[in-house]
Amino acid sequence: MPTRTRLDTGWSYTQRANASFPDVVDAWRACARFPTDVHAELEAAEVIANPHRGMNEWDVQWVSEADWAFKTTFTAPSSGQYTDLVFDGLDTYCAILVNGTQVATTDNMFRSHRVRIAPKAGTNSLELVFAAPWTRAKALEAQHGARTVWNGDGSRVYARKAQYGWGWDWGPAILTVGPWRDVWLEAFAYRLDNVRFDADVEGAGYDRAVLRVFTLNVVPEPSDAERDNLRIAYTLTDGDGTVVHQSVLPLDDLLDVDLQGKVKLWWPVRYGAQPLYELDIALLSPDGATLAGYASRVAFRHVRLIREPLPPVTSAVFSDPGGQSFVFQINGVRIFAAGANWIPGDTSLSRMSAGDYAKWVKRLADGNMNMLRVWGGGVYESPALYDACDRLGVLVWQDFMFACGLYPSFDVFNASVKAEAEDAVRRLRVHPCVVIFAGNNEDYTLAESEGVADYDDASGDYSGSKFPARHIYEIILPRVVARDSTIPYVRGSPYGGRTSNDPTTGDIHQWSVWHGAQEPWSAWPRLAGRFVSEFGMQAWPHARTVKQFFDDPETAEGDAQWYPQSRVAAQHNKAAGFERRLALYLAENFRGTPDAASVAGYAYATQLVQSEALAAAYRAWRRNWKGRGREYTAGALVWQLNDCWPCVSWAIVDFYGRAKPAYFAIKRELEPVVVGLHRRETKTYDEASNARYTIAHTLEIWAANATLREEKVTLEVVTYELGTAAPISRMRLDVTLPPNASTEVSSAPLPGQEPRHSEAVPPRPIVVSARVLGSDGTVLARTANWPEPYKFLDLPEPGLHLDVNGDSVTVSVTAPLKGLVLDADADLEFSDQALDVFPHDPQTVTAPGLNGRPVHARYLENK
Repeated sequence: MPTRTRLDTGWSYTQRANASFPDVVDAWRACARFPTDVHAELEAAEVIANPHRGMNEWDVQWVSEADWAFKTTFTAPSSGQYTDLVFDGLDTYCAILVNGTQVATTDNMFRSHRVRIAPKAGTNSLELVFAAPWTRAKALEAQHGARTVWNGDGSRVYARKAQYGWGWDWGPAILTVGPWRDVWLEAFAYRLDNVRFDADVEGAGYDRAVLRVFTLNVVPEPSDAERDNLRIAYTLTDGDGTVVHQSVLPLDDLLDVDLQGKVKLWWPVRYGAQPLYELDIALLSPDGATLAGYASRVAFRHVRLIREPLPPVTSAVFSDPGGQSFVFQINGVRIFAAGANWIPGDTSLSRMSAGDYAKWVKRLADGNMNMLRVWGGGVYESPALYDACDRLGVLVWQDFMFACGLYPSFDVFNASVKAEAEDAVRRLRVHPCVVIFAGNNEDYTLAESEGVADYDDASGDYSGSKFPARHIYEIILPRVVARDSTIPYVRGSPYGGRTSNDPTTGDIHQWSVWHGAQEPWSAWPRLAGRFVSEFGMQAWPHARTVKQFFDDPETAEGDAQWYPQSRVAAQHNKAAGFERRLALYLAENFRGTPDAASVAGYAYATQLVQSEALAAAYRAWRRNWKGRGREYTAGALVWQLNDCWPCVSWAIVDFYGRAKPAYFAIKRELEPVVVGLHRRETKTYDEASNARYTIAHTLEIWAANATLREEKVTLEVVTYELGTAAPISRMRLDVTLPPNASTEVSSAPLPGQEPRHSEAVPPRPIVVSARVLGSDGTVLARTANWPEPYKFLDLPEPGLHLDVNGDSVTVSVTAPLKGLVLDADADLEFSDQALDVFPHDPQTVTAPGLNGRPVHARYLENK
């Protein structure tokens, strides 16, 4: 029987002399952890300061220009005809030495590597010598030519290494080096390799589960005589260990079994359960002994990417030119994919534990989101992330690791990419959560901006063109995906029709808000696409996280740099022009710049902008999910869920796991049943006059039902004038909502707002509150609509009252209040934030550990 031993003890590391550091002498230090990387080790040994703090990033740049070595020893296995060293990940340019002899080299961080060795009896040495990634990448650039990139140094496109390490508009330049994933010693007579199976669901009603094994290679390949005597045992068990299927077949008879009625289907979160099974495969000798084994998680689901014509629509409340849908369908059910983009969770990925990944995925699912996009500038993630998504029913959009660059295409590079893609697809295809592969992030958009995307070129040989990486995205990658999986593939993200960001087909990255034209968030309805796979708005994190920007968090508030526009603050916001953009959105929406000199006040103001903007986007685009065959927007993935270091960014949860208010605002917009309000202002001129006109104000009400059953609910809509406790109007509507669709409920004059005949006369400051009530009167969802921009409003004192009882806070007001954020003198998380609160509708928020402490409140005020 094969043996597999993790080599995770006895490791040490040292710097090696090179051209940049010719006088370095080996000085070995014990590793603090394994797997590991040089930055993590140097920080643990206090050789470098924490690069996440202060300005320290710039003092560690030398690390990526140095060569480094790691070493350990291992004992030769006592059994097995063959011995392999298996490296799950080496970052990046590495020479592998066993007993002083080089046995292999690597140049791709994303690949696993298997190396056959002939160890001596007893103790053996293993040394991994890593060349400086910066130097190697610059040498390749000098050989092949400089190429255009967005973010980081242009040489990065030549290195098959996590691209964000060169620096991004949300992360520092920290080029890691080292054995970043596990190292194994395997001894075997036989092993099973490239086991490819499909656990699919067939039939018109998606009621027939099948399990088929397509490839199963035995290494070394048996002779014809041996093959006749070898058998394969297949065992499928459920989560309780109960055997669902068992069979023993000749080696060449691969499994093909109908499991109708024997297994349950896997569903995305909130659409059903996520039953997981275990498939064990054993290679048996003629006498029944196990010679080799393979085990994998199995789940039964069928995925399709629906690309079908959409009819054009023109109406008073909704218009769309039509085009082609972009819809994920699981087991015959079409899914509105609401979620977030994932970037690497740390600058040193070896610090990320399985528990860390599980917490992040749970955080996403708890926020009513059902899809995570693994972005193409990071890594093919840890198995722990995909395992957590499998367990919780979170769908994964998986990019290949190309981002924001004009990548090369030549034989050696392409061969490395092909091997990388095969590794990634074979590893990820077993996860039911993975529902799409995309060839890259924004590389077509960049090519278009540079004028090198010639879509009339259909030669199929793009390596010599001005956009050579088309050969990778349109030939190499789709062939690997089609051969090794049944998962849908698209050539890039975004990629639609004639241009990459065509809103009528494919997915789009909608950056006209924040980047580009810097449109107001009120423009989201007309900035829709078939699937919006990126959009976002920056915000500061909590002041507690800001303290951790500083070299000494304990004294940060007394530091001379403790103000929002300081050098340290700027160091932790990598987005070009962030000062202008933040100032623009603050000035457009609020009076002045709220608390411009206060870190906590300024952070709150940016957080309110972010929560308002992102909630408005989900609200607008979810409205476009009109039902089967009319999925005008079929998904929205916010940029971004997380950070890789403590910073100011587009993240909705910061590096330390502290959720920004936007996280809760999005969660509310993604409840299974929601109500939406839209205020429309229409100016109609009298005949040919420019002086005589009528301005009408309309309130549109719609609702969305994400469940798969019809829902009978009551919509309660109450209208207030700012500063008043008594409503202008109150309306109750009993509504039947069809399943899995949004429904237009009404379009009528805004209560209390008379038509205006002059722009000089401001509209009344009317605010609308709406609730969804279940059949028992339970509040299922809330929303509000306020006149925008808020800077024009004279905000009255809301009469806020906080009733603290143990771990709960009940919030009540005497006049409408916007953007309530709660805090306490402890690092706690409240169950809801960025609340709009109305008279006669108290809301209760919990905070585990509050234990009756005083609670502090911030909300939108005139200042």
